[in-house]
Amino acid sequence: MHSSAIFLIEFGAIILGLGLLGRFAGRFQFSPIPLYLLAGLAFGEGGLLPLGTSEEFVAIGAEIGVILLLLMLGLEYTATDLVSNLKTQYPAGLVDAALNALPGAAMALLLGWGPVAAVVLAGVTWISSSGVIAKVLGDLGRLGNRETPVILSILVLEDLSMAVYLPIITALLAGAGLAAGSATLAIALGVAGLVLVVAVRYGRHLSRFVSSDDPEKLLLVVLGLTLLVAGVAQQLQVSAAVGAFLVGIALSGEVAEGAHGLLSPLRDLFAAVFFVFFGLHTDPASIPPVLLPALALALVTAGTKIATGYWAAKRAGISAKGRWRAGGTLVARGEFSIVIAGLAVTSGIEPRLGPLATAYVLILVIIGPLTARFTEPVATRLTGRLRREPTATGAPTSPDRDLVPSPDAPVEK
Repeated sequence: MHSSAIFLIEFGAIILGLGLLGRFAGRFQFSPIPLYLLAGLAFGEGGLLPLGTSEEFVAIGAEIGVILLLLMLGLEYTATDLVSNLKTQYPAGLVDAALNALPGAAMALLLGWGPVAAVVLAGVTWISSSGVIAKVLGDLGRLGNRETPVILSILVLEDLSMAVYLPIITALLAGAGLAAGSATLAIALGVAGLVLVVAVRYGRHLSRFVSSDDPEKLLLVVLGLTLLVAGVAQQLQVSAAVGAFLVGIALSGEVAEGAHGLLSPLRDLFAAVFFVFFGLHTDPASIPPVLLPALALALVTAGTKIATGYWAAKRAGISAKGRWRAGGTLVARGEFSIVIAGLAVTSGIEPRLGPLATAYVLILVIIGPLTARFTEPVATRLTGRLRREPTATGAPTSPDRDLVPSPDAPVEK
C-alpha cells in the first residue's frame, strides 16, 4: 500500500479515536486528557499498535498544539489584567511556587536525577491546569463564586511565570553555560517586557491592524502572526510557547474574542494530538517502576495546592468554605505539566522523568475534579463546621447558602 494511504489511514484513525474518547469523557463529565495520554501509550513504542508513517506529522502537530494552547491562554487576559494581578496577588503566587515546586525538586534529588531534572520536575508539580480547572468551575456552577477571582489570579500568575520559567529550563536542558543561560533569560525577559509595554500602550492599534470582518482573513492573520513570532522566539533560544503566549496577551477586544472562537477548534485538535505525542514517547512498561513515587508526589502536591488556595482565599477575606473550595479546585495538573516534561523528554536528560510525569498527571487530572467537588464538604465535616449557624433573626442557615452569591451581592476580590 502506498505510504500516503497508510499515513491517511493512521492519522485518520488517531483523530477518530480521539473524537470518540472526547465524547466518552464528556458523557461522564471529566477531562479527556488522561484518555488522550493513554491513547498515546497504546500507539507508542511498547504499546499495542505502534505507529509508522504518521509519527513525524504527529510530532509537528504536537508542536503546533503547544503553541495554540499558550496563544489561547494569552487571549484570555489583557496586559492590564496581568499587571494588576502582579501588583495585588504576587504574595499568593510566591506561596504557590514555594509550596508546590519544592516537592517536585526534592523528589528528583531523592531519586538521584540531578539538579537540572529537579528544576524540570519542580515546574511539573508547580503549574495547575488552567483548562481542566476552567471546565470544572463551569461544570460545578462556581464561576460567580466569591473565591473564583482568587483561583483565577493564581492561574494568571502561574501562566505569566511560564514566560520566565520556560527559557530557564530550555537553556538548562540545552546544556548552556552560565553566560549563555543568563543571556537567554535576559532576552526572554526583555522580549516579555517589550510585548507587555506594547500591549498596554499600543494594544488597540495592534488589534486594529489585525482586525478583519472576514473570519477567514482574521484566522489566517492571527495564526500566521502567532507561528511567525513563535518561530522567531525559538530561533532566539526563547521558547516558542512563550512567544505564542505573548501574542495572545497583545491582542485584545473584539479581535481577541473573534480569534478565540475561530481558533478554539484548532486548539482542541492539535492539543489532543500533543497529548498523544507525549504518550507515544513513553513506554508503558516504564510507568510501573515510577508509579509509587508519582503517587506519593501526587498526594503531597494535592495537599500543598489545597493549602495554597486556602491561604490565598483567606488573605482575600473569603469564608472558610470558600477557602476549601479554592484549594480543592487548584489540585488538577495537565497540559502545562506535560509541556514542561515534554521538553525534558526530547532532550533525553532523564529517561524516567517522562513516565513519572505521565503517571503524575494521570493521577491528578482524575483526582482534581473530585477534590474540587468534595474538599469543602469533607473539610467542614472534619472541622465541625457543618452545623448550621444562626442568622441575626435566629433562623438557621443552610451550610451551602454562600455557594453562589445573589445577583445583587458584591463579588469579593
